Amino acid sequence: MSISGIARPADQQKRIRLIQVLSMLAAGILLFARPGWDQNSSAHEFIEMAGLALVLACIFGRLWSILYIGGRKNSELVTVGPYSMTRNPLYLSSLVGTIGIGLMFGSVLLALLLGTIAYVVFARTALREETYLRSAFGPAYDDYAARTPLFWPSPSLYREPTMVSFPPKALRRTFVDAMYFLMVFPLMEGLEYLQTSGYLPAAFHVY
Repeated sequence: MSISGIARPADQQKRIRLIQVLSMLAAGILLFARPGWDQNSSAHEFIEMAGLALVLACIFGRLWSILYIGGRKNSELVTVGPYSMTRNPLYLSSLVGTIGIGLMFGSVLLALLLGTIAYVVFARTALREETYLRSAFGPAYDDYAARTPLFWPSPSLYREPTMVSFPPKALRRTFVDAMYFLMVFPLMEGLEYLQTSGYLPAAFHVY
């Protein structure tokens, strides 16, 4: 369903910048901290790999979502693919990636902190956007919202479209943005090396 006279799609870069700020905050904290688990232990390695898995899920989720919404956000009501399970798959994917970043630093507490902050911001943003979408699409959006969760997905609702088209520019931009999440992994490994080599003495431990 399309409508005319709609402003250009909402700027997703604001949410990406939020993730970048949170990541830099985490990096700043960990310049003076060391994971509570021994960096050679199985627990530490498991936490790191879990974080990497969440980051990869984030990248996949954002790319999958942009295939359906790219270039059509706020001008067309998309209700299929990932948008049939949740009304905000892009925000959900970014939340998963944020938690993954915390885990890649080897800290469950940091992952919970970053995840909580990101969830509050994304949820509030989604609610604000919902006001606009209701006024733009009327009963069609009301029906969509009545059967589709705002944030947490319901896989049983999944519906596949017959055909999908997308603007390559939107997909390319989303791919570049998503790669930021993967850049955190070598940064974390570099911090670990500096800490274990004694160049960055830890003032405290973070579990």
